[in-house]
Amino acid sequence: MPAEKENGKPADPFEAFRGMRDAYLDSMSKVMIDAVNSEEYAEASGAMLNGALTLSAPFREAFGKSMVMALQQLSLPSRQEFASLAQRFANMEMRLDDMDAKLDRVVELLSANRPPVTRTAPEAKRPAPGEAKTTNEASTRKG
Repeated sequence: MPAEKENGKPADPFEAFRGMRDAYLDSMSKVMIDAVNSEEYAEASGAMLNGALTLSAPFREAFGKSMVMALQQLSLPSRQEFASLAQRFANMEMRLDDMDAKLDRVVELLSANRPPVTRTAPEAKRPAPGEAKTTNEASTRKG
Protein backbone atom coordinates (compact mmCIF):
# COMPACT_ATOMS: atom_id res chain seq x y z
CA MET A 1 0.00 0.00 0.00
CA PRO A 2 1.48 3.40 -1.03
CA ALA A 3 2.37 5.95 1.60
CA GLU A 4 -0.26 8.62 2.12
CA LYS A 5 -0.02 12.16 3.37
CA GLU A 6 -2.03 13.46 6.24
CA ASN A 7 -4.75 14.84 3.92
CA GLY A 8 -5.38 11.43 2.33
CA LYS A 9 -3.59 11.95 -1.01
CA PRO A 10 -0.79 9.63 -2.06
CA ALA A 11 2.76 10.94 -1.45
CA ASP A 12 4.61 12.20 -4.55
CA PRO A 13 8.30 11.17 -4.58
CA PHE A 14 9.18 13.89 -7.16
CA GLU A 15 7.71 16.80 -5.22
CA ALA A 16 11.06 17.57 -3.57
CA PHE A 17 12.77 17.57 -6.99
CA ARG A 18 10.17 19.97 -8.40
CA GLY A 19 10.76 22.32 -5.49
CA MET A 20 14.54 22.20 -6.06
CA ARG A 21 14.00 22.78 -9.80
CA ASP A 22 11.77 25.80 -9.23
CA ALA A 23 14.24 27.30 -6.72
CA TYR A 24 17.12 26.73 -9.16
CA LEU A 25 15.25 28.35 -12.06
CA ASP A 26 14.31 31.35 -9.93
CA SER A 27 17.87 31.93 -8.78
CA MET A 28 19.31 31.42 -12.30
CA SER A 29 16.79 33.84 -13.82
CA LYS A 30 17.80 36.51 -11.31
CA VAL A 31 21.49 35.96 -12.09
CA MET A 32 20.87 36.07 -15.87
CA ILE A 33 18.75 39.22 -15.63
CA ASP A 34 21.52 40.95 -13.70
CA ALA A 35 24.13 39.76 -16.22
CA VAL A 36 22.15 40.80 -19.30
CA ASN A 37 21.37 44.24 -17.88
CA SER A 38 25.05 45.02 -17.26
CA GLU A 39 27.18 47.41 -19.31
CA GLU A 40 29.81 44.71 -19.89
CA TYR A 41 27.25 42.40 -21.50
CA ALA A 42 26.06 45.20 -23.81
CA GLU A 43 29.63 45.95 -24.90
CA ALA A 44 30.48 42.27 -25.47
CA SER A 45 27.24 41.69 -27.38
CA GLY A 46 27.86 44.77 -29.54
CA ALA A 47 31.42 43.67 -30.32
CA MET A 48 30.24 40.20 -31.34
CA LEU A 49 27.48 41.62 -33.53
CA ASN A 50 29.88 44.09 -35.14
CA GLY A 51 32.35 41.30 -35.89
CA ALA A 52 29.64 39.09 -37.37
CA LEU A 53 28.40 41.90 -39.61
CA THR A 54 31.95 42.72 -40.72
CA LEU A 55 32.62 39.09 -41.61
CA SER A 56 29.33 38.64 -43.45
CA ALA A 57 29.58 41.86 -45.53
CA PRO A 58 31.52 40.31 -48.47
CA PHE A 59 29.10 37.39 -48.59
CA ARG A 60 26.11 39.70 -48.58
CA GLU A 61 27.61 41.76 -51.43
CA ALA A 62 28.31 38.64 -53.50
CA PHE A 63 24.82 37.32 -52.83
CA GLY A 64 23.28 40.66 -53.80
CA LYS A 65 25.20 40.78 -57.08
CA SER A 66 24.27 37.21 -57.96
CA MET A 67 20.62 37.93 -57.13
CA VAL A 68 20.59 40.97 -59.42
CA MET A 69 22.12 38.90 -62.23
CA ALA A 70 19.57 36.11 -61.69
CA LEU A 71 16.70 38.60 -61.75
CA GLN A 72 18.04 40.12 -64.98
CA GLN A 73 18.24 36.66 -66.57
CA LEU A 74 14.62 36.01 -65.56
CA SER A 75 13.52 39.48 -66.79
CA LEU A 76 12.35 40.43 -63.30
CA PRO A 77 12.84 43.84 -61.66
CA SER A 78 15.31 44.29 -58.83
CA ARG A 79 14.66 46.08 -55.54
CA GLN A 80 16.42 49.20 -56.82
CA GLU A 81 14.24 49.23 -59.95
CA PHE A 82 11.09 48.91 -57.84
CA ALA A 83 12.24 51.76 -55.62
CA SER A 84 13.01 53.91 -58.66
CA LEU A 85 9.58 53.25 -60.16
CA ALA A 86 7.86 53.98 -56.86
CA GLN A 87 9.69 57.29 -56.61
CA ARG A 88 8.78 58.21 -60.18
CA PHE A 89 5.11 57.35 -59.60
CA ALA A 90 5.06 59.40 -56.41
CA ASN A 91 6.57 62.34 -58.31
CA MET A 92 3.94 61.99 -61.06
CA GLU A 93 1.16 61.81 -58.48
CA MET A 94 2.39 65.00 -56.81
CA ARG A 95 2.52 66.78 -60.17
CA LEU A 96 -1.01 65.63 -61.03
CA ASP A 97 -2.25 66.86 -57.66
CA ASP A 98 -0.60 70.25 -58.31
CA MET A 99 -2.16 70.42 -61.77
CA ASP A 100 -5.58 69.49 -60.35
CA ALA A 101 -5.32 72.26 -57.75
CA LYS A 102 -4.29 74.79 -60.41
CA LEU A 103 -7.13 73.69 -62.69
CA ASP A 104 -9.62 74.05 -59.85
CA ARG A 105 -8.31 77.57 -59.24
CA VAL A 106 -8.63 78.46 -62.94
CA VAL A 107 -12.22 77.19 -63.04
CA GLU A 108 -12.99 79.14 -59.89
CA LEU A 109 -11.54 82.35 -61.35
CA LEU A 110 -13.35 81.88 -64.67
CA SER A 111 -16.69 81.24 -63.01
CA ALA A 112 -16.21 84.30 -60.78
CA ASN A 113 -15.55 86.59 -63.78
CA ARG A 114 -18.37 85.24 -65.98
CA PRO A 115 -21.76 86.93 -65.63
CA PRO A 116 -24.58 84.56 -64.71
CA VAL A 117 -26.49 83.16 -67.67
CA THR A 118 -30.13 84.26 -67.81
CA ARG A 119 -32.53 82.64 -70.21
CA THR A 120 -35.36 84.86 -71.34
CA ALA A 121 -36.74 82.70 -74.13
CA PRO A 122 -37.24 78.97 -73.96
CA GLU A 123 -34.69 77.02 -75.96
CA ALA A 124 -35.80 75.38 -79.15
CA LYS A 125 -36.53 71.72 -78.79
CA ARG A 126 -34.24 69.46 -80.78
CA PRO A 127 -36.13 66.98 -82.90
CA ALA A 128 -35.98 63.39 -81.76
CA PRO A 129 -34.40 60.89 -84.15
CA GLY A 130 -36.85 60.08 -86.88
CA GLU A 131 -38.85 63.32 -86.54
CA ALA A 132 -39.14 65.62 -89.51
CA LYS A 133 -36.80 68.58 -89.52
CA THR A 134 -38.08 72.10 -89.92
CA THR A 135 -37.31 74.02 -93.10
CA ASN A 136 -34.86 76.35 -91.31
CA GLU A 137 -32.78 73.46 -90.05
CA ALA A 138 -32.81 71.72 -93.39
CA SER A 139 -31.80 74.84 -95.30
CA THR A 140 -28.93 75.69 -92.93
CA ARG A 141 -27.51 72.20 -93.13
CA LYS A 142 -27.59 72.08 -96.93
CA GLY A 143 -25.86 75.38 -97.37
